[in-house]
Amino acid sequence: QLVESGGALVQPGGSLRVSCVASGFVFSSNWMNWVRRAPGKDFEWVAAISCDSRITYYLEAVKGRFTISRDNAQNMVYLETGSLKEEDTAVYYCVREGFGTWGQGTQVTVS
Repeated sequence: QLVESGGALVQPGGSLRVSCVASGFVFSSNWMNWVRRAPGKDFEWVAAISCDSRITYYLEAVKGRFTISRDNAQNMVYLETGSLKEEDTAVYYCVREGFGTWGQGTQVTVS
């Protein structure tokens, strides 16, 4: 199970950290992803992090503005967002590797 939190209404240029807590599987053995879905658009992969945090990947549009991180001791994965733009408005989902397990999402609105 994955449960996200931290979504909010933020002004353009602002920042926000969204979080996800995992349970029911061996978190430390799984890459984790953040995926978002903007209103009226398809799902869009945003970022990924390796099991040991040594490797991260980002959507080009968020590089330099977003940072993915994790805490294996707490079964947590985070997405630190910054310099937010209106086009970052979306529901943000925490997703286990293989894309078979998704959280319910947390709404980030930039306006």
